[in-house]
Amino acid sequence: MSTTTTTPFFFIIIFFFFFFFTSFMMINTTNAASADDEEEAEDVSFSFESFSLRNITLIGDSYLRNGVVGLTKSLSVPTSSSGSFIYNNPISLFSPSSNTTSSFSTSFTFSISNLNPSSFGDGFAFFISPNNNTPTQTFSFLGLPIPPFIALEFDTRQDQNFNDPNENHLGFDIDTLDSVKTVNPFLNHGIDLKSGNPITCWIDYKSDQDTLLVFLSYSPSPKPFDPVLSLRNLDLYQHLKKEEVMYVGFSASTHGSTELHRIHSWSFKTIGFVPARPKRLHPHNVSDNSVNTVTVDGDVNGSSSSSSSSSKKKHGRRRLGIGVAVAGPAFCFVLFVILGYFSVKKWRGVSKGKIFKSEFVACPREFAYKELNSATREFHPSRIVGHGSFGTVYKAFFISSGTIAAVKRSRHSHEGKTEFLSELSIIAGLRHKNLVQLQGWCVEKGELLLVYDFMPNGSLDKMLYKEPEKGKLLNWSHRFNIAVGLASVLVYLHQECEQRVIHRDIKTANILLDGNFNPRLGDFGLAKLMDHDKSPVSTLTAGTMGYLAPEYLQYGKATDKTDVFSYGVVVLEVACGKRPIEREGTKMVNLIDWVWGLHSEGKIIEAADKRLNGEFEEEEMKKLLLLGLSCANPDSAERPSMRRVLQILNNEVAPLVVPKLKPCLTFSSDLPVSIDEIVSDADEEEEEEEEDFNTDQSMCEIKIH
Repeated sequence: MSTTTTTPFFFIIIFFFFFFFTSFMMINTTNAASADDEEEAEDVSFSFESFSLRNITLIGDSYLRNGVVGLTKSLSVPTSSSGSFIYNNPISLFSPSSNTTSSFSTSFTFSISNLNPSSFGDGFAFFISPNNNTPTQTFSFLGLPIPPFIALEFDTRQDQNFNDPNENHLGFDIDTLDSVKTVNPFLNHGIDLKSGNPITCWIDYKSDQDTLLVFLSYSPSPKPFDPVLSLRNLDLYQHLKKEEVMYVGFSASTHGSTELHRIHSWSFKTIGFVPARPKRLHPHNVSDNSVNTVTVDGDVNGSSSSSSSSSKKKHGRRRLGIGVAVAGPAFCFVLFVILGYFSVKKWRGVSKGKIFKSEFVACPREFAYKELNSATREFHPSRIVGHGSFGTVYKAFFISSGTIAAVKRSRHSHEGKTEFLSELSIIAGLRHKNLVQLQGWCVEKGELLLVYDFMPNGSLDKMLYKEPEKGKLLNWSHRFNIAVGLASVLVYLHQECEQRVIHRDIKTANILLDGNFNPRLGDFGLAKLMDHDKSPVSTLTAGTMGYLAPEYLQYGKATDKTDVFSYGVVVLEVACGKRPIEREGTKMVNLIDWVWGLHSEGKIIEAADKRLNGEFEEEEMKKLLLLGLSCANPDSAERPSMRRVLQILNNEVAPLVVPKLKPCLTFSSDLPVSIDEIVSDADEEEEEEEEDFNTDQSMCEIKIH
């Protein structure tokens, strides 16, 4: 190492020692009554994936069954019932010594169901109260303890005595069920409290920001970005300071119904006390003072006696002396480690950066990692919008420009790097209205990131299989337009690019929808470039089961006709509203076989999605179904080109004749076709579904001699 390199770091080391010992002298001369003399409280944190009686107390009619807590009686006849349960240990949410309140965060999964849907009511509540017991006969008050309490109610009965707005609302309560604020979670978020489905709730109280936010989702992860209920300028200071400790728990009541209230899991944590701030005099101005550390067994009040103060100061000096003895050598070691780390990192970064920049100068822009990290909130789970091949996609907000983008973060694996290079090298040079547009890329901090235009309507599979109560169904006009747009972009990839592009992973999860429901094909991680005059070569079979052509499964040769097969499966999905392979009872049903069976009986129109309620053009529907079968023909030679497909959709040429019986394809090979040999690129939900598939179920009828 040269003198010019070591000399500056020598002076840096001297500076750090000088700074440290100066600080040491200053600390020893500070006021003995400073906040440093206080004993630091500990955060409270607990989590129940399933419940036992070890750490909770059941009250009233509540019961524990198979790790789930039921709050009210499970009866088939209407009855009045009330029950609750609390976490056994008290929690301190206010520190008199520092005059601060604590923030907290909790999440839980619940369900509300009923054997008799006509008798819903009343609901349940999450509460915080100084009382560790609740009345057993509060049938019409959600089973809540006597005041004081703070509660979030999940109300399924409209009670005019408490100004309830409807029979499906959340309300934030202070000492009474006449809520400070209410909201109907179904209106903007599609959440029906009485659906019987498990619902996950997140409550975040931030005392330093005076806010309380409530999130709901049918999925346990990730936490949604938009809150269902938000309370600003919510000052709980005056309310929490009244009591030294609080208890947290749940309560419910039925008041003459058969409603069932179940809590499946629960986690809770406090996040620490912040420095004191001016006290507010408004008695119930619900506030969100910053979080303080909370102790269950420790004392947070502090002592006013001089002996206690003296003891604390001595203890503090003793700890400080130990800190000085340890910190000196530690500083030297850390500085030398940092010097070596940054030297190696700089050398490797320059080398790697030159390689990437020389290969991908065609990309629109190279983003800084700091910018993408900030735009995705440090890649927070709440920003996840999907999963691509070997990577996760995050929603990014760029505050400086006021724009939104999608950031794909490749997994740290060999496959992830290969996919990143493939996708970047291929998509960077492509331009088509039905392609997801690449904005740029980033290779920093060991991360491989791609930045795309954000598609507000998400992926086609999420829209196509959305539950009716969770949003609007894709209408026929949108569906037909999706088939045309996808055909157009595949014509471009197969015939109009300088090199033919074989996508290899065409499926509804990789087709995104813009604000007008126009299709945009994305995820080119498995795509291959091929000269127009070259024959395909065998590769490791990759893609997603249900969309793979039989010859590709057998020989591993990807061609434009294997993309045509996948397109045919997508077209049938769009028309029928069914997945490529579905379970019906104990039987696995193949979509292609099912539609072909109806075609052989002359009843192909019966394959149309029943959720459309007949609101479609019958001739267009029939054309799309027959076109899907033509493209999904087991014999690749009988499949049309994508240009022919587009011409058929645009009524430029006559549709192809589809045989009444599905062709039987014969292979001559000694090699078995095994799904275990296939690299599946499904998202997590698809992977869970595929685990249930019978691995002997083939996509089409294949005979192997």
